[in-house]
Amino acid sequence: MDLQTRKLNIIQYLIELKDEKLFNKIETIIKDKIGNEKLKPFTQEELLSRIKHSNDDYLTGNFKTQEQLEIESENW
Repeated sequence: MDLQTRKLNIIQYLIELKDEKLFNKIETIIKDKIGNEKLKPFTQEELLSRIKHSNDDYLTGNFKTQEQLEIESENW
């Protein structure tokens, strides 16, 4: 089973979960994991570089439309 399928299975499990205590435990574990990764904001240079890259992709047609993504997601 690939990673994407496993993620979707976990999401489905969480949607159907009725046990508040278990959900709280899962939520705490996730929050702890995110906190340990110490997310940092982009520097101005990093942000500008990402903007330029995105703009270049758009201008060269290297993107997918909303409709394309919806069709693709039907096959997940």
